Amino acid sequence: MFQNYGERPALIDENYGALSYQQLFADAEVLYRQIGKRCLVFSLCRNSAESVIGYVSFLNHRVAPLLLPEGLDGTLLHTLVELYRPQFIWCPEERRGQLPEWEKAYQQRNYVLLKTGYEECELFDELALLLTTSGSTGSPKLVRQSYKNIKANMESIASYLELDETERPITTLPMNYTYGLSIINSHLYVGAAILLTEKPLTQRAFWDFLERRQASSIAGVPYTYEMLDKLKLFRMRLPSLRTMTQAGGKLSPELHKKFAEYAEREGKRFIVMYGQTEATARMAYLPYEKSLEKYGSMGIAIPGGRFELIDADGKTIEAEETVGELVYYGENVTLGYAEKRADLKLGDERNGRLVTGDMAKRDADGFYYIVGRKKRFLKIFGNRVNLDETERMVKREFPGLDCAAAGRDDHLYVFVTDGEKADAVKRYLTEKTGLNGSAFTVKGIDAIPKNDAGKTLYKELEEIT
Repeated sequence: MFQNYGERPALIDENYGALSYQQLFADAEVLYRQIGKRCLVFSLCRNSAESVIGYVSFLNHRVAPLLLPEGLDGTLLHTLVELYRPQFIWCPEERRGQLPEWEKAYQQRNYVLLKTGYEECELFDELALLLTTSGSTGSPKLVRQSYKNIKANMESIASYLELDETERPITTLPMNYTYGLSIINSHLYVGAAILLTEKPLTQRAFWDFLERRQASSIAGVPYTYEMLDKLKLFRMRLPSLRTMTQAGGKLSPELHKKFAEYAEREGKRFIVMYGQTEATARMAYLPYEKSLEKYGSMGIAIPGGRFELIDADGKTIEAEETVGELVYYGENVTLGYAEKRADLKLGDERNGRLVTGDMAKRDADGFYYIVGRKKRFLKIFGNRVNLDETERMVKREFPGLDCAAAGRDDHLYVFVTDGEKADAVKRYLTEKTGLNGSAFTVKGIDAIPKNDAGKTLYKELEEIT
């Protein structure tokens, strides 16, 4: 799956320093010799050399890993282990104390390979990788990715981002998250050096590492860019930084424009993208040359892919500026889901077509704009209300206020991180929508619950509505 670029640096770990491609492949080979067969492995991931070594070893030797966050709750981990029964677990040494029932077969630096003793399971021949869906990392529902999916997507990403061996991306997203993993895939594909750090970008140590190792690109979800705005990125001198990419949800048009203007002013590239785990990683990108002209847009289909919009009856929408459900076609569309061990032997259930669940429109130039999730709409007194647009309205009117919208038909709940502004938010929504105030409840909470990738955990909010 990945090529050996010899002595060229592959990984630059904040703790261990540089690791060449030759050493990466040698360490990956040693690890595989302890496994010796195609089987299922659970890999508890962090942004470290050992974690990437494991990943390269598994994919290059047709071992199928389920990538999980290394901090996954122990009860959730055991639930997944009992359900899927992997033959091995690759994890940080400090997690071993929570997994005493399995013997250590091998250790490499701070990672250990645990042998579970479970019998082998039947795996579909093209099954390469398993990732959790974007809801909860403890969910048994997994996305099944093939070798073809991964290859097609990393080649496409490398093409439209014009990646080469001079790139030095710095990790800002979890490796077990599809967007974070796609950065690793596409840069290993071109022989670039990946800067691995566990430090959050709110710490000075992150920026010291970025500057010292001359990172060429940074990636983030909308929450990341909201943080970068608060951190006054626009005032920083970052001469090595050439590219900023954004995916993992719709960035507000105002923030999109702000970063596009910064990039143009500083001679950098700001590239907004769109993707889902179910499409391996990415389906669309907005060329940086169009970032200002088309701010708010998710762009056009990636090389090798195409879109269409369908109406409620499943018919193709040809008209411009007409909202419909977004459908994607491409070789990166994944095989389907797994919810139990027996599902790992299933074949391709999607055949290159993905109904995304996102509502979008297309302009006269062929650029697409996401307007919300199909399921993120409520009917309030007969009026259709877009929850994603509600959040954007509130954030636009109340700068610096984090919020999330949820609810059920005829009642909308808005959660805000400053309870003192709750009444003002309710008055604003009543005025803007023209709906009776009884339709809205605005609650102050300490923080909006988010997962490791910065995505709002709406299920947790729905439990308190």
